Amino acid sequence: MYQPTDLKKGTVCQIDGKPYRVIEYAQKVMGRGGSIVNVKLKNLIDGSVIPKTFKGQEKIEPAEVNNKTVQFLYKNGDAFNFMDPESFDQFELGADIVDSATGYLKEGDELTLQFFDGKVINVELPKNLYLEVTYAEDVVKGDTTSSVLKDATLETGLVVKVPAFIKTGDIISVDTATGEYRERKK
Repeated sequence: MYQPTDLKKGTVCQIDGKPYRVIEYAQKVMGRGGSIVNVKLKNLIDGSVIPKTFKGQEKIEPAEVNNKTVQFLYKNGDAFNFMDPESFDQFELGADIVDSATGYLKEGDELTLQFFDGKVINVELPKNLYLEVTYAEDVVKGDTTSSVLKDATLETGLVVKVPAFIKTGDIISVDTATGEYRERKK
């Protein structure tokens, strides 16, 4: 069991039978040694974020969340096919579970799935991914200001805003949390 002060950012706990990850943590010390812990919790099943306040010596249940590395094989309609690289078992996940990771999945890539009660609840991507630009508009001659952004289509079909100097064929790094361009691979 966790105490409220154990709930640091990233801690996974269970409230009302659902797994939550702490995304914000703040502690207020009250008079006579008591304290209040305010946290923002992200529901790992539906993605909703809730604020919660814990007082003093409340007990919080840790969530039994397991991680497993899998390889993405291919997409078939709304189904995404993966393989366990140890047992070579193949299985399918729906677009509702893969969710925002769809724009970052490349055939053959390895990623982490989070399980809760034997069900996949989250697709965990690396913080940054390198993807190839398959289409980028040409820059208008004379428009050389560095702040100009244009759309670029990546090999996964994802469209991101990139600086004007990026061209088709470049490999760029994308922040998977925000979907923003980070840098061009040298």
